[in-house]
Amino acid sequence: MKNIGIKISLYLNYFVFAILLNSVGIVILKSQRNYGVDEVQASILEAFKDMPIAIVSFFIASFLPRIGYRKAMLTGLALVTLACISMYFGNSFDNAKILFATVGVSFALIKVSVYSLIGTVTETKKEHNALMSSIEGFFMVGIALAYFLFPAFNNENDPNSWLNVYWFLAGLSLLSFLFLFFVKFKEPEVATGANLKDDFLQMFKLMAKLLTVIFVISVFLFVMIEQGILSWLPTFNTKVLHLPENISIMMASILAISLAIGRLIAGIVTKKVNWIYVLSVCIISAMLIVVFVLPKTVGLEVKNINTLSDIPLIGFAFPLIGLFIAPIYPLLNSIVLSALPKNLQSSMTGLIVIFSALGGTLGSRITGWLFKNEGPEKAFYFTLIPMSLLLISFFILKKITSKDEI
Repeated sequence: MKNIGIKISLYLNYFVFAILLNSVGIVILKSQRNYGVDEVQASILEAFKDMPIAIVSFFIASFLPRIGYRKAMLTGLALVTLACISMYFGNSFDNAKILFATVGVSFALIKVSVYSLIGTVTETKKEHNALMSSIEGFFMVGIALAYFLFPAFNNENDPNSWLNVYWFLAGLSLLSFLFLFFVKFKEPEVATGANLKDDFLQMFKLMAKLLTVIFVISVFLFVMIEQGILSWLPTFNTKVLHLPENISIMMASILAISLAIGRLIAGIVTKKVNWIYVLSVCIISAMLIVVFVLPKTVGLEVKNINTLSDIPLIGFAFPLIGLFIAPIYPLLNSIVLSALPKNLQSSMTGLIVIFSALGGTLGSRITGWLFKNEGPEKAFYFTLIPMSLLLISFFILKKITSKDEI
């Protein structure tokens, strides 16, 4: 199969970072338990993860093709391998900050490379959409695994036992490094005549287009919603449903699994259904879950929970919101990236990564503030505001793209 080696590498790299990036919700919970920080202090971990992603993407995205995608991804994998080992020995909130800062820097290199390479290993818009959705779906599988992986190493009688997971993650990163090092693929050609200054200015030129403005706002709003829920669902399960720590973490995996399923299904559905109908139905369905299902979850009386089977069915309902918000991110990205010339895809990917990082940071910080000041029972209701704005942005984006103004 054509480009099979590099495609496997893209999946594997994204899988590794799915576990690392989205373990932030678990580490937020552990930091409150082990390091004595409150909700607002713990939420800073999201910023340590996302702000380096935004900063590094801003400076390197447009001219990363000159550096080489292989070198960039190898650098990222090497850094997180060392950061995981450092977290094991450091065992402090400060080391958690360093870990996520390193993960953020490395993911910027990985994501820009992966998104740019998708355009080089696919030939049609349908292929691009399918590979984008499947890679993002596999990303969510990694997130789901994290919610089982951490409890597998966690012994509630030993507060430091969970740190052993970082030896496993260091080994997984090293495995991905070795696979990428030996796989053969041809780097995309860099346009001759351009210089680094021109490359750097590409993102600013793209930002001058109305399509780009609406698009990055949409990405920002979506990630604000997704990360706000993903990062704080383990804490919600502990403080509102009063579940034991390990079960709270495993319960959060339902959201990640539903996100994975939703993204994989989206790759099939959008081949036959126009994207605007898919995204509109998805976001409206998500809003209905917040309005009608969340109150019943909050009001749930849970007693003597020892396993997942002890939880009433309604307790599993709210995380299913992932099925409906799942298609939004990969579809928005694919719609714009597949319509751009390949030499502009790296610059646009940089903008995607930057505004995704900013949205994730703001979403987690706002949710952390709401958890502390409004109570965990009310915090998730505020996702209705960015959901409403996102629905409006879909129709503006549709109007612009229908005029071929990319």
